[in-house]
Amino acid sequence: MEWGLALAILGAALAAGCAGSGSALGVGVAGESGAGVMTEDPGKFGLVLLLQALPGTQGIYGLLIGFFTIMQVGLLGGEPVAVSLEQGMAILFACLPIAIVGYISGYSQGKTSAACIQLIAKRPEETGKAVILPAMVETYAVLALLMSIILLNGISL
Repeated sequence: MEWGLALAILGAALAAGCAGSGSALGVGVAGESGAGVMTEDPGKFGLVLLLQALPGTQGIYGLLIGFFTIMQVGLLGGEPVAVSLEQGMAILFACLPIAIVGYISGYSQGKTSAACIQLIAKRPEETGKAVILPAMVETYAVLALLMSIILLNGISL
């Protein structure tokens, strides 16, 4: 296997793996908080589930970039294209925004969701506000996703 293709595959793996890891950590943190709240009031399951699911989107964004990358180099349903070392490095670097920001924002959104789960435990009428706070963290994952897409689209193979 040539180095350019290997670097492109590394970029796809980092995008999916790092963003997915951040989501897993975030969903876990929110789930721990949610489990505590539901021991007191099982009726809050729906609200807890909503807030726990929010940090999972970063993993989806990373997977999207991973698929986009492997499609671009022909590894999904086609013949791999020739990828120079420079192109492989460019693809790797293009995957880094969602890999890095996905990891950090997934975990941070999980911590924010956990705090908001505690908020709805005491004040369920504040559910709207409790959803907005972790959604603010999501903004940066969306920006990183867009940057990775723009960068990948700018690389011609």
